[in-house]
Amino acid sequence: MYTRKNQRNLTSTEKRRLVNAFLEVKRSGKYDDFVAMHGQYYVSDGEDGPRVGHMTPSFFPWHRRFLLEFERALRAVDSSVSVPYWDWTTDNTPGASLWAKDLLGGNGRGGDRQVMTGPFAYAGGKWKINSRVTDGKFLTRDFGRPGDPVKLPTKRDVAKALSDPVYDVAPWDSTVARGFRNKIEGWGPGGTDKWLNHNRVHRWVGGQMLGATSPNDPVFWFHHSFMDLLWTRWQKAHPRAGYLPRKKLPEFDEQQGRVFSLQDPMPPWNVTPAQLLDHRRYYRYV
Repeated sequence: MYTRKNQRNLTSTEKRRLVNAFLEVKRSGKYDDFVAMHGQYYVSDGEDGPRVGHMTPSFFPWHRRFLLEFERALRAVDSSVSVPYWDWTTDNTPGASLWAKDLLGGNGRGGDRQVMTGPFAYAGGKWKINSRVTDGKFLTRDFGRPGDPVKLPTKRDVAKALSDPVYDVAPWDSTVARGFRNKIEGWGPGGTDKWLNHNRVHRWVGGQMLGATSPNDPVFWFHHSFMDLLWTRWQKAHPRAGYLPRKKLPEFDEQQGRVFSLQDPMPPWNVTPAQLLDHRRYYRYV
């Protein structure tokens, strides 16, 4: 078992080793495979077929396994590293430590929003965007979206989601107003609440973080490590609650075959949500 740390507590040596592992996974071509996988399994409510990664109860277990696979790739390069988490309720400014040039680099420049600082800047020659849904080979960011401002979620926003005693509810999609899963994933009713928590963070960062291939920005992993931590906090707060739906949906249910119940194997790994409810045999958070 290994440890996932708050990114703000990484030492300079830990940052250097983590960045080097990211760059080596990228150099090998494996990183772009992860980006493509995330794009492949980004299926929305309005699309046909199984919906395993987003707008669905399996949002948390699917991303837990996704992070574990990526972490395994990093640790094959350097067994001392793990994916740190970014608590965006605290480190909520462009001056936060993760945006320094020794870790993720900063905001994009004016005009094309290209990131010019840090190890993932295109100018450094080691981070070319290959798997994408838009043109452009360089990493982009647009912190806070000045043209249509958005703020990072607050501790109160997170607490509201954590207080919900139910994991998810029918129809198990982006429209549900109850349940921890969607309150954190963040598909809101519209207006100022259109994007909440997880989704709002993607929009605050901007650039590559906006699309289905959002892992192109390394901050994706930091963000989802924190999402995973919030899931564990919800589990501790509601020990008698659990993943829903527990049983396979009946054939007359419009979501049957699209939503993954507790024992349904999730692609592409053929593992069930039940197998991913407890992270403690893999890692711990500090």
